[in-house]
Amino acid sequence: MNKADNWRTGFKPVRRLSLLAGAVAAFAAAPVFYPAAQAAVVEAASGQSVEHFYEARGGRLLWFGNGEPNAAASELLSLLETASADSLEPDRYNPESLARLVERASAGDERARRKADLLLSRALVAYAQDLRKLPGAGPEPDMVFVDPRLRPGQSSPRRLLEMAADSPSLEEFIARMGWMNPTYAPLRRALAEGRFESREQGDLLRINMERARLLPADIPRYVIVNAAAQQLDMYEGGEITDSMRVVVGKEKDKDRTPMLASFLSSASLNPYWNVPPDLAAERIAPNVLRDGLSYLERQGYQILSDWSEDATILDPASIDWQAVADGIAEIRVRQLPGPANALGKVKFTFANPFGVYLHDTPDKQLLTEETRLFSGGCIRLEDAARFGEWLYGRNLEAPSSDPDIEVELDRPVPVFVTYLTAVSDGSSITYLDDAYGWDAERLAQMESAGARTAIR
Repeated sequence: MNKADNWRTGFKPVRRLSLLAGAVAAFAAAPVFYPAAQAAVVEAASGQSVEHFYEARGGRLLWFGNGEPNAAASELLSLLETASADSLEPDRYNPESLARLVERASAGDERARRKADLLLSRALVAYAQDLRKLPGAGPEPDMVFVDPRLRPGQSSPRRLLEMAADSPSLEEFIARMGWMNPTYAPLRRALAEGRFESREQGDLLRINMERARLLPADIPRYVIVNAAAQQLDMYEGGEITDSMRVVVGKEKDKDRTPMLASFLSSASLNPYWNVPPDLAAERIAPNVLRDGLSYLERQGYQILSDWSEDATILDPASIDWQAVADGIAEIRVRQLPGPANALGKVKFTFANPFGVYLHDTPDKQLLTEETRLFSGGCIRLEDAARFGEWLYGRNLEAPSSDPDIEVELDRPVPVFVTYLTAVSDGSSITYLDDAYGWDAERLAQMESAGARTAIR
């Protein structure tokens, strides 16, 4: 990553390291996840096993009431029987044997019920933990986890079972797969029930399930940006509390908004915009050649000597603007805060190698368009003030006209940028345009591997 890219993001190398350190510390307050290879040792040592769950509740059963299996048991068995929809092997969970045991236990004694209850809980843990691993079929989805702690993690058995037991409805918890991101279960249900009209739609359900598996579940507060829908959702307690439209990157390879996961750590009020060199050549130099140097003054642009912190301001008359437009000369252009500033009144920064951030915009008209693919990769917010208030719990107002006033978050908030082209609207699945062509690439991989979805 070159210096221009660092300035494009608003980060410098040392600053990026400090943000990641803060993010790690903040994430430590979230529920604990364990790598699969260490899970058994950690569970036994820390009281996190299935057996510890039952000990903590005095042996009270989870799946049986009044001698009969509850509806949640049937929901779980249905999930296990159709685990192939998750690209998992149903036989791993022995759903048929487990169903026979549950049937016998419902007419048997307390000891039989306790055995069945324990095996149901173990089956749930095994299935849920398998789902929280990275997808096993096909290549890993193309998401960059800037901080490894944001990769899919497995809750301990005890934690998972406590989530299930504490939910208002155990049946609903199982049906909506409460250990997964809420985007996952509707796609999975449509695939398992064969509710798709073509082989391609079935494949698209699988592709988007792979992406949904990478999204968080048991994190108190986080943000998801779906570049395919050009929408940002704010989550608290596993529910969407607010949403807004966004503008994302154009279709060209270099402009696409990438899939990534990082921690949003700060806001910059009255931000400078350090114009990427390619945009200076494409957008600014031609305007200077056409309108003269007065264009720079009207738009609040400055020319700086280099990308260092102690760069000096240059006389724009000293620049060969034709060479800049032709891509022969590279310059640093900075736009001052003000009504014309491309970042508006505030930008929200999160460490990443792509030069991507969330920001306000003076060009609100673009946010009224049905398809909002207009940026060079950054994410423009419909209502930056509202988003800032959600993040900070207060209105973000600059105390002065000084540029780049940084406001740190007390606790960084995870941001996941994804690309979901199949989404649930509550009763059906909507398929969005594959603007970036990433679905097409994955479909070709599936075709080559002979992994296309069968039509029933």
